Amino acid sequence: MRDPEPCRMKHTEEQTGLKEEKKHHVKTGEKTLLPTESISLLKRRDKKRFTCTQCGKSFTNKQNLNVHMRIHTGEKPFTCDQCEKRFTQSSNLKDHMIIHTGEKLHECDQCGKTFSRASNLKEHLRVHTKEKPHSCSFCGKIFSQLQSLKVHQKIHTGVRDHMCFECEKTFITAGQLKRHQMIHTGEKPYKCSHCDKRFNQSGDLKSHERIHTGEKPYHCTACGKSFAHSSSLRMHKINNHIK
Repeated sequence: MRDPEPCRMKHTEEQTGLKEEKKHHVKTGEKTLLPTESISLLKRRDKKRFTCTQCGKSFTNKQNLNVHMRIHTGEKPFTCDQCEKRFTQSSNLKDHMIIHTGEKLHECDQCGKTFSRASNLKEHLRVHTKEKPHSCSFCGKIFSQLQSLKVHQKIHTGVRDHMCFECEKTFITAGQLKRHQMIHTGEKPYKCSHCDKRFNQSGDLKSHERIHTGEKPYHCTACGKSFAHSSSLRMHKINNHIK
């Protein structure tokens, strides 16, 4: 009769080998990783070992964590010597100083216009490339600048966070509020170059000056007649072409 001992020994060795291999496996929730994969994963996890105690965000080094903590502490150690405005990072102060120096190092190779920041030049270049990467999630309208999209979306959300303290009327943008406030102040900064008439909005001045220049930029596609104002073209279409 054959001795069963060698079979048992072989079986035991195989089980031991499997146990040893399992010791080095790491479970990720989706699958069990092999030893080489688990080492790589642990290294990636270990790269970000400095964690913010306030919000849980992790960083690769302590310096980045210290800078981040200023968001929570409100610390702003970098001060502008021109206006005393304070900043959390030296790079932010450096960007701010351009306001005072007027330095514009970034030049458009298409039209020669210069900008103080590379990001501003990048946005400007879309004027030439016609690129519009920002899309409205409500209506699909596209924009070249993110800020323009944000202003546009207020039409859909109904947000009007600029209020006139004289009459409590609200507006979507600060520019709209500023133009409105001229009604209360009586300010009319836009003067006609042909006569002494003044206006509180540049659009009104431009429209008025067509009286002097004879410009008629609005054309009827049905009959070819031209008009100085869009409202005149609209009335013409209603009276003559729409039945």
